[in-house]
Amino acid sequence: MTNHEFYMDLALQNARAMKGQTDPNPLVGSVIVNGNRIVGVGTHLKAGESHAEIHALRMAGDKAKGGTIYVTLEPCSHHGRTGPCAEAIVEAGLNTVVIATLDPNPVVAGNGVRILKDAGIEVVIGIREEESRTMNEVFNKFIVKKKPFVTMKAGITLDGKIASHTSDSKWITSADARRDVHHLRSENMAILVGANTVIEDDPELTARIPNGRNPIRIVLDSSLKIPAESKVVTDGLAPTWIFTSQTYDKDKADLLSGRGIEIFQTEGKQRVNIQDVMTILGEKLVSSVLIEGGGTVNGSFLEQKLIDKVVLYVASKLIGGKNAPTFLEGTGIDKMKDAVELTETSITQVGKDFKFVGYPVYPEGES
Repeated sequence: MTNHEFYMDLALQNARAMKGQTDPNPLVGSVIVNGNRIVGVGTHLKAGESHAEIHALRMAGDKAKGGTIYVTLEPCSHHGRTGPCAEAIVEAGLNTVVIATLDPNPVVAGNGVRILKDAGIEVVIGIREEESRTMNEVFNKFIVKKKPFVTMKAGITLDGKIASHTSDSKWITSADARRDVHHLRSENMAILVGANTVIEDDPELTARIPNGRNPIRIVLDSSLKIPAESKVVTDGLAPTWIFTSQTYDKDKADLLSGRGIEIFQTEGKQRVNIQDVMTILGEKLVSSVLIEGGGTVNGSFLEQKLIDKVVLYVASKLIGGKNAPTFLEGTGIDKMKDAVELTETSITQVGKDFKFVGYPVYPEGES
């Protein structure tokens, strides 16, 4: 391991610790080294607040001059809610800037590096590049496509069931796996389910962990049939947004709106148009969505190539039965050549269960 890699690993570690706090901004960490000593450390804490480089420069003070700054993402070059970090680095008199990866934000996209090089600063790019890109997979999609990064999560048996034929589902996975899910909820800006999940389970859809962040609760409800007494309507633990179709119940909409629920009408005549859902969420600066729906919702998102990541908690159990629901329903593919392959897969053990993570690669190459 080189010195560059060692110090960049520290910056990455600090950045990862803020997961779930910086949305829709990226996770960024920074370390300043001078004379083989760390003189400044910084992390971006929250959108609208100072960037990682600024925190590190403030800590380093005059000791930054002539030193090297490590940053996990290209320093910004534009005036937003904070000033340009690239210009602050130039003013601090640093000799070298080591960057993990360039910023995909079209507003930056190499401009930060150009400012540094024009000032005569040595710039090194690509140290721990893959780690930085993976860490910011949500930001990397959102800043370019203006649509949220979508993760489909399900707790399933070995035969892919999410409940018995009587709809009994408590519990397929272990307490350890369910605890891990709450961390996943806290890391996402929104959690999405269908109306049937609300009707059958009456879930809270919150992150029940210490210092957890409750995501925005999104319900797809074509006719506004969920009970007005549902927890997502009455408990006030997190905002609830309902997306509906053109044929929704207007009296019910007035009732729900009166209870603080936001209603969004999509272009779908009988069913919610989920492409509209993604567009609206992007406009609302919701950068990440966790789908915890049933097989119909999951199948719809997969068919429309809207799933970016799959997280399955697999219990070593078998349910059987052709009428027991699976985590992916709908029509499905006609031929195996059209199957969606998952890449960059990993399997880890969580309690008695196994956590499978993969990224869909759709047949046309769009992922």
